[in-house]
Amino acid sequence: MIIAKIKQQLSNQFIRNIGWLGGAELVNRVFRLGATVILARALTPQDYGLAAVVLTINEFTTVFTLRAGIGGKIVQADEEDVEVFCNTAYWLNWILCISLFVIQCIAAFPIAWFYQEEKLILPICVYSLVYLILPFFAVHNALIDRANRLKITAISTAIQAMLNNILIPILALSGMGMWAIVLPGLFTTPVWIIVTHINEPWRPKMSFTLKRWREIVHFGKDVLGYELLEKLRGNIDYLLVGRFLGVEALGVYFFAFNAGLGISLNVINIMVWPLYPHLCAARRNLHEFKEKYFHSLKTISLVIVPLVILQSSLAPFYVPIVFGEKWRMAIPILILICLSAIPRPFGTAAALLLQSLDKAWINLRWSVIFTGIFLASLLIGMQWGIYGVAVSVLISHAVAMPMFTIWATRFVFATKSTLLLNKKS
Repeated sequence: MIIAKIKQQLSNQFIRNIGWLGGAELVNRVFRLGATVILARALTPQDYGLAAVVLTINEFTTVFTLRAGIGGKIVQADEEDVEVFCNTAYWLNWILCISLFVIQCIAAFPIAWFYQEEKLILPICVYSLVYLILPFFAVHNALIDRANRLKITAISTAIQAMLNNILIPILALSGMGMWAIVLPGLFTTPVWIIVTHINEPWRPKMSFTLKRWREIVHFGKDVLGYELLEKLRGNIDYLLVGRFLGVEALGVYFFAFNAGLGISLNVINIMVWPLYPHLCAARRNLHEFKEKYFHSLKTISLVIVPLVILQSSLAPFYVPIVFGEKWRMAIPILILICLSAIPRPFGTAAALLLQSLDKAWINLRWSVIFTGIFLASLLIGMQWGIYGVAVSVLISHAVAMPMFTIWATRFVFATKSTLLLNKKS
């Protein structure tokens, strides 16, 4: 019976998708470890700080592309509407990405002025070329998500990670400075075009169309608002630290994030990425929907909590050994920020639960409230430097995320709220 139960669990599509994405992340971690060690020894905190600004700007802008709700609508759409939405989404992506490319290049100048670093202008412009690559595979990627074929996503992720983390140390050892972090992401993005086109047969109709674009925009506006605020919370600490505490302080903080929370966030993404199509596929059946959601939460808790605690407890030992003594000062920051990862996946899971039921507007309103709380806590914490910022990140997430998760779960599965599912039947 035990063996049969294990086989049944392994046959669960959600678990299989996590397995594929987890395998891709393992490949990423193996290659990234060597790259991170070389970067930590070859780059200065100043280099890290400059690269952090460039990557942060890109993180904000990317929200408008793959996470703008365009792909999410394709995942959620009824079968008879998929082809129309795909063709419209293809052209919407081109309009959006070309606009973002131009806007980011223009914005590079005031950003450089804000940080008083002219060196930022060229890399911000160069990295914006990524947006001109995304439309070639964005719809394909959404269709792969819709079909729950995240094995393909895992393959794309693994290949890009491998190439990316081979290029990083090569460029770092060549004396490229911050370019060693910036350029590999641009050079390796075309991997997604190749892998998705090989595995997804859909091709766009070359005649321009925006048929039913309002439906995509209506669905995407709340998702986009939520994602923008989430991205703001994920990066506002970088922006504030870099501006008010200095680029070198940002370099230390950015290192602590990547050597600590960066690892946990990658695992969290693996756990929650398959959840949205997993829930969308079951939203017409209340019992199945509820079972999938709570089983997913259980799986997330069994992986994330032990991992974060283990990593935090080992940080004082592995940081100076692996990355060098010059980063010992970042250990307390790394531990505090790393611990803030524990409540994050549960809040994200609750948001995806609401999104799968067309209740993304609730996520947006909650996100506005949480962003205000988070920003206020950061401004208070900055009075004690980057250590105070790390404490504020931990406290705000530890308090707010569980509250939202509990409320959203009760809202959806309370007796009165089951009408949400019945409307979809």
